[in-house]
Amino acid sequence: MLKQVAEGVLAHESEFLQSNCVIVQGRAGVLLIDPGITDGEMAALANDLRDLGQPVVAGFSTHPHWDHVLWHPDFGHVPRYATARCAAPIQDLLAQPDWKARVAGVLPPEFAGEIPMELLGLITGLPAGTTQIPWDGPRVRIIEHQAHAAGHAALLIEDRGVLVAGDMLSDILMPFLDLKAADPIDDYLAALLLLESAADGAVAVVPGHGSVGGAEQLRARIKLDRAYVEAVRDGAEPDDPRLGPSAPLEWLAGVHRGQVEQLAQRGQNERPG
Repeated sequence: MLKQVAEGVLAHESEFLQSNCVIVQGRAGVLLIDPGITDGEMAALANDLRDLGQPVVAGFSTHPHWDHVLWHPDFGHVPRYATARCAAPIQDLLAQPDWKARVAGVLPPEFAGEIPMELLGLITGLPAGTTQIPWDGPRVRIIEHQAHAAGHAALLIEDRGVLVAGDMLSDILMPFLDLKAADPIDDYLAALLLLESAADGAVAVVPGHGSVGGAEQLRARIKLDRAYVEAVRDGAEPDDPRLGPSAPLEWLAGVHRGQVEQLAQRGQNERPG
């Protein structure tokens, strides 16, 4: 089911973890951002777009995690873009003979049989420093940062005032840090500053997972994400509704503990002597 976010901008929510695909209408067709999860959902989305007379003309993946680099044959053979830093690890993965087994090992068991793998990760990295998606439609600004994953990009659909946040600014997930990065805390705080500056012209936010929010929710989510990361940095317990007794996903408490423990272990390993 398609939901209108703003004029010419639609969203489709997957059953898996409230994953959002964003559809931007252009002159000749649509841009698909993080296009979907299961075979059935993507086929139904392609059918809905055909009924609207809106062919897919381009795709974009906000970051290199498996659930953001999927595709379906019914979308057609069109350019699928990402930042260069996003595309590089996917290309490295696909060069491995056992890449399907590696991806299968991280898929949610309840959806694994429904996730199409054949076109996973066939994305083209845009030249470093590219600030706009090359397509015939509304200007979509690329806001690249290193929070959550290398080469992660938020997208600002400027004329429509919609910020597509990738895996940040969720109302159901607290920040997931990139624990492989040299400085995951500073990376995340720097990314939030970038998103905060982009929020000035935004009237809506679409997270990779969770509910679409308005301008007030956008700013509130930036504040909440920042408070979480600063609490983890300072060794404090976050006061975060996404982790409390009424949290929508009970397993997040374990993810939070894991992040804290891994950061503490890194700190011990980095101490001299």
